[in-house]
Amino acid sequence: MLKLVIITFLAALGTAIATGIGGVPFLFTRRMSERLVGLAWGFSGGLMLSASVFNLVFEGVRRAGYNQVALGIGLGAGLFWLTSERLGHTHFNFYHLEGAVARRVILLIGSMFVHSFAEGIAVGVGFGTGDMTLAALVTIAIAIHNIPEGIAVSLPLRAEGFSGWSCIWWSIFTSLPQPVMAVPAALAVAFFQPLVPLGLGFAAGAMAFMVFSEMMPEAAEHGGRGNAAAAAVAGFLVMMLMQNVLQ
Repeated sequence: MLKLVIITFLAALGTAIATGIGGVPFLFTRRMSERLVGLAWGFSGGLMLSASVFNLVFEGVRRAGYNQVALGIGLGAGLFWLTSERLGHTHFNFYHLEGAVARRVILLIGSMFVHSFAEGIAVGVGFGTGDMTLAALVTIAIAIHNIPEGIAVSLPLRAEGFSGWSCIWWSIFTSLPQPVMAVPAALAVAFFQPLVPLGLGFAAGAMAFMVFSEMMPEAAEHGGRGNAAAAAVAGFLVMMLMQNVLQ
């Protein structure tokens, strides 16, 4: 039992660290122009929306059909709508950011953080089945998927003036629920497995709400509506093609 706990935790910790790889390129980039800031927000929004569709919604529907996933999407979007409304009446300081921009960055990090709970459960369920081949495949797939998700987090952070190392740290931070949730999921696989589709839908709803309510308006403000839409479509297609390559 102890061996299972240690292996599961280390595997899920590895998937979390893999998210930080997405922030590595931003160690070598300078501060972006106003237009590039808009394109970064739009492209990142496209990446997140595509990930929510192909990584979360499709997987949830494959596991349990439409109803659980639809319920999860509604709950996830609803929670983030309430959170956004509450945060909208609060003045924030986050690093060097203030006001609406600080709130937007906090919601970005929060939505990706929530999304990682379902992935942690998936890793734990893989190990809990006792099939080490399945567990290894799930772990590797999630680790690889986490790299572009790290890019999705890092792009807007770097655009708002965060350092490259901060991008790496916050990318890893958004995936920390994975090792936290993987161990209890492995120990209680019979209980957690039915909840995975609901969790996948919840994360997808939160991410989609974040994209449409915060990221795209920010992209349009800095880069113009047309450029923001083009960047979002490009990001969506890039993540979509990554799914095809991985499969």
